[in-house]
Order: sequence, then structure tokens, then C-alpha cells
Amino acid sequence: MHSFQLVLDSTSKVSMYFQIYQYLRDGILVGDISKGEKLPSLRIAAKVLGVSLTTVSQAYNQLTVEGYVQSLPKSGYFVSNIGTIGHGHYLVDAHFDELHDALQSTNSNQGCYIDPECFDFVKWKKCLNQILTDYPHLLLSEATPQGEQSLRHEISRYAFQHRGVRCSPNQILVGAGIQPIIDFLCIVLKKQGIGNLTIENPGFPVVQRIFSDRDFEITPIPVDPDGIRIAALPNTMNNVAYVSPSNQFPLGSVMPIGKRYALLDWARTHQNYILEDDYDSELRYFGKPIPSLQGMDTDERVIYLGSFSGTLFPSIKISYLILPKALLKYALKEIERYRQTCSKSEQLTLALYMRNGLFQTHIKKLRRLYAQKMHRTSESIRKCFNGSVQILHISSGVHMVLAVESTLPASELCQRARLQQLEMTPITYFADETESANEHKIIFYFTKIPIDEIEASIKSLSKAWSG
Repeated sequence: MHSFQLVLDSTSKVSMYFQIYQYLRDGILVGDISKGEKLPSLRIAAKVLGVSLTTVSQAYNQLTVEGYVQSLPKSGYFVSNIGTIGHGHYLVDAHFDELHDALQSTNSNQGCYIDPECFDFVKWKKCLNQILTDYPHLLLSEATPQGEQSLRHEISRYAFQHRGVRCSPNQILVGAGIQPIIDFLCIVLKKQGIGNLTIENPGFPVVQRIFSDRDFEITPIPVDPDGIRIAALPNTMNNVAYVSPSNQFPLGSVMPIGKRYALLDWARTHQNYILEDDYDSELRYFGKPIPSLQGMDTDERVIYLGSFSGTLFPSIKISYLILPKALLKYALKEIERYRQTCSKSEQLTLALYMRNGLFQTHIKKLRRLYAQKMHRTSESIRKCFNGSVQILHISSGVHMVLAVESTLPASELCQRARLQQLEMTPITYFADETESANEHKIIFYFTKIPIDEIEASIKSLSKAWSG
């Protein structure tokens, strides 16, 4: 029987059970603990190491799950026949080192693109811990294909109170981000004989790609200063028009009330649908957010699209659709053929986060913070560029549109900005248009910069663009 030669470090960030696990795993891998050798019983090991039975049990269970040891009824724990890899660095440790290096590399490359002050992970962690502590039984089953009822209830309540959206929780479908949920919508629309998409130009390219991959006919429609050009919409049936009326991406235009009614009238007259992307609608810095198009719709022609990635943090891929009743019955039948791809634990955590009022508080904080960043960025651009850079849009959202006078192409300007840890994209990426020789429109995600670094970042950018 193996005798422990291990001194546990109670001050280490590595848990006691994992120290025991690592000690035994490494001994097995290099052959210090032979195959078939019996490990001390849980009680004896706990007494020798000065820890609880639970701690030793956790270590032994982990070794059993990974196949290093096997538990024989009424006999104890024995080392499995897995072979050794020789003394020195262990294969498993190498994998851990590679993972650590990869994480460090990711952090160093992307850390400056997201301001950590934009989200309070402590509050999110408390909600997650409450789910794990008080509702662990809910995590022992798969997520429902439509999305968790608790989250759909909170979404319907929030959407009505803050966006004027009228729906029941049953009209909501939750998915793991924009791509899978739009892909599912394409399936539902196709089954209703709808195969044409009219889309804003410039607009969100991901949506166009998904519809195109589902064999929809794509018709780009120009965007005027007050939103999509209504007169250019097709006077035919079997269409869906994708619009972002409250904060057009990427130009930031807001569709006025008269044009909204005209768009709704187009959908009603031709029995078409409108896909309303409520992109960053909550993040307005002047006045109140514009009410949703869906809330004005009396003919059930609007499909409402929402997402939490922009308002919470990018990696939380939770998006949702609110469907008109005519489409809902087909969607609910179709969705039973699929499994939910959105994490159930994240759905429940978000539901609790919203129920406790933390999401609303977070949005208010973002508005204040982003308004301050917008003001500081605007002032820094005016000081540093002497009129060669004009701000075209600055009323809402997480980016501003810049008009840049430069002999350098927009792609080169954006590349130089990224070297300064500033995220920029040429507007031609989102539109079928050619840029002029010396003036370029560029999307600048100013909200990602820590507020105290904005002025220095803009100064560095001006040097990079003039050099």
C-alpha cells in the first residue's frame, strides 16, 4: 500500500483536494506508484494528511473519473494499468502549461479592447452562485429548446417596460447568439414560403450571410439619414425586411415615427414581415430610448430581435426572438426537432440578474459611463486632429462614425489604430460602396477604451496616422 509523502500547502490558491489529486496523478504517471498498488483508505488518508474525508474523497473521485485509479467494492482504490511516461515533465502538466500560455496570450492581445469597468462580474458571480447553491436540481436536466421559462418571463417584462414591446413569454425563443437564432428563423420563414430578404445597406453583414446561406434572395436597400429608404422596398409578397430603426448599424440613424408607420403599412399591405433588430437601443445619450417598432405594430407583422452580448459582455452569447403569433405556432413545432444550444446555467443566472433589478442598474451605469467616454473622445479628437477627422454620428450605441481625411486607405488607417489597441473598421466592410480617394468613413468603438486612457490613446492615434 502506498504511503503518502506529501505536505499540503494551506496557503496555496490550489485547493487541498487538487493538491492530493496532482500528487497521486504525477506519481502514477512516472511510475513511483505502481499499477495495481492499493491506495490508503479514505479514512486513513484523511488522518495522515490532516484533512477531511470529503477532501480525500474528491481527490480519489477525480482520479477514478480520469481512469488513473479504479474503485473495487469492499476492497478499496487501486492504481489502473495506464503505463508511465518517464521522469521529468509530465504530459498532463504540458497541456496545462499550453492552456495557461494560450490564456495569457489571449489576455495580452485583447485586454485593451474591453474596458473591465463596463461590467461588474462580482454581482454576476453572486447570481451564478445562488443558482448553484439554491437551484442545483435545475442544472441536472437539459435546457428547454425554446429557452428557460424564467428567462423568457424576465425578457417579456423588461422589453415591455423599457422598449414598449408587447408579448407573452411564450412568444420568445432564446438562442446562443445571433447566428443560430437567425438561422432557425430562416427555417421557419422558408416553410411559410418566404424566400426574399431586403436588408439595409450599409448594414449588419452577419445577418445577410446567414440568409444567403439559406438560399434567400438578397436585396440591399440604401439607408437615408432617417433610416431605410421605404420607396425602394419591393412591392411584392414573401419578403422580410431587416431593419434597425432605433439605432441603425453602422450609421446610427433613427427612424422617425412617420417613417415607422410607412414601413408597417408596407408590411401589412403586402403581407410581408419586418425583422426589427433592436441593436443597442437602450444606449442613448440624449433623451430617452426610442420605443420599438414592434410595440407600434397592430397587425402582427414584426419579428423582434434582441441580444445581451452588447449590453453585458461579449462572451455571453444569449439572444432572443419575439415572434408574431402567426409564425409562433410553426416555430414551436419546428423547434422541438432541435436541442437548446444556449447554456442553461447562464440563462438562469441572467434571469436572476434581471429579476433582482441588476440588469436595469447596469444599463443606467453604462449610459452614464459611455456618455462620459463619448464626450472625452469627442474633445480629444477635436484637439488632436485639427479638423482632419470629423465625427458623423455620436448619439447612441457603442461606436462613433468618423470621416477621416487622409491619403492612406481606410484599411491602413484601421490597421495602425489596432496597433494602438484601438478597434476600428472601415465602413466599406458593411456596405456595397467604394471609398473616395482622400476621405474615409470609419467605425470607431470608443466605449472599449478605459476612460482615463482616452486622451492619451487619441494622441497616439494622431501620431500613428500622420507618420
